[in-house]
Amino acid sequence: MSLDGIYDEGNVFALIIAGKIPSTTIYEDDETLAFLDIMPQTRGHALVISKWSKARNLLEVEEEALAQVMATTKKVATAIRKALNPDGIQIAQFNGAPAGQTIFHLHVHILPRWAGDPKGFAAHGQGKQADVAELQALADEIRAQF
Repeated sequence: MSLDGIYDEGNVFALIIAGKIPSTTIYEDDETLAFLDIMPQTRGHALVISKWSKARNLLEVEEEALAQVMATTKKVATAIRKALNPDGIQIAQFNGAPAGQTIFHLHVHILPRWAGDPKGFAAHGQGKQADVAELQALADEIRAQF
């Protein structure tokens, strides 16, 4: 999918916001939602999305929604740092399929990184689905830091 197109109300993040697909929430406010990735690249891999914007990518997002998503990204990254004590934190955002975007609802990845971790980012579907009970326990650790 290119940078241009029409927002798909059936994308997985829209369905999560609507409560039609479960997620492991670690932070939520009126405008944003942060949850653990079901196909994590690293332990604590989280995603942050706007709950109201229909932007498919950074080029379409409203300034207000972008500010809200980035403020939540900072809050969540700080909580992940306190909970997991990583050596670094990778913040990633992709625009268009050729750039690695697989879900066309603006989202930001937060990946805790430790020395010796592989570099880069693998497309979804190449990893292993996380155990839901393990994600819940990890979410509890992170939520305790807010």
